Amino acid sequence: MSRLEARLHDEGNGDSDTMPLFLLDGPKGEEPGTRAFFEEMLASYGSRKWDGDRDHWPEQIPDDVWRQVTTDHRQCTNRHCSYFDSCAFFDARKDLDDADIVVANHDLVLADLALGGGAILPEPENALFIFDEAHHLPDKALNHFAASVPLNSTRQWLKQLSQALTKMQPFLAPGTQGTKTLDRISGASREVDQVLTRVYDEAEQNTGWEFNEERRTAQWRYPEGALPEALAELSAEARIATANLVRHLGALADELQGAFDERKDHEIDRDTAEAWYPVIGSFHSRAEDQLRLWVAWCEQGDAKPADNETESDQDDGAAKKRTGYKSPAPARWAVRQRWDHAEDITLYSSPVLADSLLYSRLWSRAYGSVLTSATLTALGRFDRLRARAGLPESSRYLVVPSSFRYGEMATVEVPAMSIMPTDDTFTDALVERLPDLWAGEKATLVLFTSRRQMQQVRDALAPEYPDLIITQDDMAKGEVLRQHCSRVDEGRPSVLFGVASFAEGIDLPGKYLHHVVITRLPFSVPDDPIEASLAEWVTQRGGNPFMEITVPDASIKLVQAVGRLLRTEQDTGRVTILDRRIIARRYGQLLLDALPPFRRVIEY
Repeated sequence: MSRLEARLHDEGNGDSDTMPLFLLDGPKGEEPGTRAFFEEMLASYGSRKWDGDRDHWPEQIPDDVWRQVTTDHRQCTNRHCSYFDSCAFFDARKDLDDADIVVANHDLVLADLALGGGAILPEPENALFIFDEAHHLPDKALNHFAASVPLNSTRQWLKQLSQALTKMQPFLAPGTQGTKTLDRISGASREVDQVLTRVYDEAEQNTGWEFNEERRTAQWRYPEGALPEALAELSAEARIATANLVRHLGALADELQGAFDERKDHEIDRDTAEAWYPVIGSFHSRAEDQLRLWVAWCEQGDAKPADNETESDQDDGAAKKRTGYKSPAPARWAVRQRWDHAEDITLYSSPVLADSLLYSRLWSRAYGSVLTSATLTALGRFDRLRARAGLPESSRYLVVPSSFRYGEMATVEVPAMSIMPTDDTFTDALVERLPDLWAGEKATLVLFTSRRQMQQVRDALAPEYPDLIITQDDMAKGEVLRQHCSRVDEGRPSVLFGVASFAEGIDLPGKYLHHVVITRLPFSVPDDPIEASLAEWVTQRGGNPFMEITVPDASIKLVQAVGRLLRTEQDTGRVTILDRRIIARRYGQLLLDALPPFRRVIEY
């Protein structure tokens, strides 16, 4: 509530010197009704009509609006905040202490583990975890432990930091420790800015960029994670400079936090501390995020842990030794983007496998864990999950038979087609074939692997079939599904066009879906840098990346897509696969056999 009230104060006073939120959130007041919305939020919370939970607000709150009124652990003053006794977060934490069951998503669990475990949720040692849709856990873990730095955007952020320091200067007495720390931050900020300029010039001039003119982007992956010598040296400089900035920002945050202790005299008054602690905390948090990238870019295989490496990082190394193999080098890549009046280069790093991360932070510590999903297996085996999630050797696996009578309830059909998805004319073939497939159906879902192809097919067919096709891009997901169901309820046919996010997680039981059309086998995009790095590692070990990675991944996605059809034991319908590779290629039989045992109708 402190951040919400401060936002309202900031909107009403453009010259505010006490809480420069514009330094954190960018321009304010651009969205009509924002102030009225914030006032409504504050009034609803004050009258106990709303408990502060984003999911409990009557309408969806956009991310950019929600960020303006929330904080993180670096900005929170905890018990020193005047709103502590009525804080929604700490109210929820009180309930947590008495709870036997805590419902959390994967991201919250992983965020807690990244903080050491037990910072937000109960300690892993005292918890029994049950992960639903657990096939997502390894990829979610990779996202949490990835890092990135946009070079030009960071330089703009450093200018914002400079503005904040200038605004803060009058609130600190000359010659005090706080003033000296401000000067150190200013010096460290200039050093970071200088090295980022050199990193940008090196990356811009000595990288083999090949632009995708449609997307106005270019991507470059460093094979085996190996950086060119000049870039590696600059990364080491950036790491030292950023670590210096992080240290001084942390010192200033500690100075401000010390002012909350009323039992001691302090050089900084409490009002100044309350106003500036969240601001400096935000800068400190972002600088730490940037340091993660430079540390990752400077790692050298199994080298000795760095001074600022955490115990968890060292545990990861021990986990690798226990598994008996050398993990792949981190994926490192750069993306160059162009806009009408600006350009930027963003550097990235990510682990390629989450096995040691999950083992050291979760499996080796948790009292117990249960993983469930309809797609824990790939091609009928648990090997993919075991390898990517780093499951302990003592793990036990079980496939539970389904209650569905697949052979009686549905068919999987592969119609005769002379065109393969790899042919240039495949889009035209879809335009010709799809109307015959949805003819006579009341509810059809057509799944594409390419958003561009989906739009091309829609543009070609929509004029001839008005008020029939809805694509997932037409409106918000919930509204798309609502309109689809409304048409069916009115007795009108409806055809949904969707891509990956509609192949998993949507629920259309009974009459709302009777036919799923899969236009193409869901193989991963070949330019994904993490997948490319993993394939590179498998090749080095003498393996076959296509059969070890691409096909099992496609199997999971295909099973998920097919799973949209039968949602209850009374459902019936059919799945049509228009990609003839499922019967024409050797791997196709593996994909077909991994599907539920529908009755098969294959045309030759």
